[in-house]
Amino acid sequence: MRVIRVHTGQALSAEAVIELETAPARHLLKVLRLGVGDRVVLFNGDGAEYEATITAIEGKGRCRLDVDRHREPAVESPLDVTLVQAIGRGEKMDWCIQKAVELGVTRIQPVFAKRTGVHLSDARADKRQARWQQIAIAACEQSGRVRVPEVLAPLDLERIAPGHGPDLVLDPRSNTGLGALDAPVAGTPVRLLVGPEGGLCEVEIQRLSDRGWIAVRFGPRVLRTETAGIAALAALQSLWGDAR
Repeated sequence: MRVIRVHTGQALSAEAVIELETAPARHLLKVLRLGVGDRVVLFNGDGAEYEATITAIEGKGRCRLDVDRHREPAVESPLDVTLVQAIGRGEKMDWCIQKAVELGVTRIQPVFAKRTGVHLSDARADKRQARWQQIAIAACEQSGRVRVPEVLAPLDLERIAPGHGPDLVLDPRSNTGLGALDAPVAGTPVRLLVGPEGGLCEVEIQRLSDRGWIAVRFGPRVLRTETAGIAALAALQSLWGDAR
C-alpha cells in the first residue's frame, strides 16, 4: 500500500489537530483525490514522522487532520555531507538536488565558478533558491527522509568559507581516489565540490588546494557535472555512510 507523505511547516505532536497549509492540502484533495478518513504521514523536519487522518474538508483547498502517533525512523545518514555544486544549465541543477537529497546529503551549496554558464540576478537567485528548496522537500516526501536538507543561497566559489572537516573537490587530473582517503571521525562534516560543465580551471583548483581542499579522482572516466556529484555521493555513503 502506498504511503502518502506530506511536509508541513507546522509543529507536530501526537494527538494534535492541524489545518494543513493550502498548497499541500490542494495536492491531497485535488491531485491525489483523498477524502475524509484517508490516512497520510506528516513530517516537518524535526526527525520524526506522524501518522494522521483527514477528518474534515473545507472548500477546495483546506483540510483538517488528526495526528494519532509518531515514530522516528532510522532513515538519516550518519555522514554529515554538504554537496557544493556548480550551478548547471536548464534542469540539471534541479536533478542534482533531487538525487542528492535521495542519497542522504545534509545540505547543498550552489556556487558560481569561472566556467559556470548560468548568471543570476539577486532576484532570480532568490527565486531559484526557493524553487530548489521545494525540490528538496519533494525529494524528502518521496524518499522517506525526516530531515530536510537546506539549500543555501548561491554564491561565488571564491566566497566559500573554510570548513571543519575533509573538503574534497572532484578533479579528473588527480591521482588520489576516494577509496584512498581515511574515513573521517564520526560526526565530522564533509564537503564535496563538483565543478561546472566546463570543469574547474587550474587557477580555481590551485586556490582550493591552497585553502586545504583535497583533489580526488572518481574513476578513469570524465563525468558530466550532473553525474559526478551524485555518483561520488553514492560512493561516499558506501565508504563512510549507511549504504554499506
